[in-house]
Amino acid sequence: MGSSSRLFNRQRTVHEIFGGGFVADVILWRQMNITIGVLLAALSSWVVFERSGYTLLSLVSSVLLLLAVILFLWAKSAAILNRPPPPLPRLHLSEETVTEVASLIRTRVNALLSISQDIALGKDTKLFLKVAAYLLLISVVGVLTDFLTLGYASLLIVLTIPALYERYEDYLDRYAEMVFKKSHQLYLKFDAECTGRVRKWILERQKLS
Repeated sequence: MGSSSRLFNRQRTVHEIFGGGFVADVILWRQMNITIGVLLAALSSWVVFERSGYTLLSLVSSVLLLLAVILFLWAKSAAILNRPPPPLPRLHLSEETVTEVASLIRTRVNALLSISQDIALGKDTKLFLKVAAYLLLISVVGVLTDFLTLGYASLLIVLTIPALYERYEDYLDRYAEMVFKKSHQLYLKFDAECTGRVRKWILERQKLS
């Protein structure tokens, strides 16, 4: 399909819009095993948190406790039986890594604070309305569902809608173009009728005066 007949006259493919790399392959099911694995992992996490009564903090604590016990017993038994200890990597953060992460966080936080200051001082009305609309939407969604369910539903949408659109792109683009043309025709017809009525009403008022 030519770019002129694509939805919104876009020049790039769906794969290119998502970056054209590994992430795009996962989203568009070109790495099917990984995509299915991500969905199953997300579904399992949702079931564990929603149905079992676990919270994120309790689950992480339990997993870390189990891991610490296993490694401790492994190391003790290895020392007694003259076996090699657990093959753990060297746990160390270099100064360069910490500096880079801190610099990145500082840049992002300063940008956020600058935007917040512009909004608070009324310098950018358009940005304020955008932020207010997003916050209102988040508030409404938060009342309807919890964060975990929202995250799983969002992941499900990301891993299904783009793939389905790419598969049926030609049909959906033709249908969208047809709907747009029909809507445009109805708008022109409605505008012409309204304009005609307004002109007729103005002429009648002028005659009466």
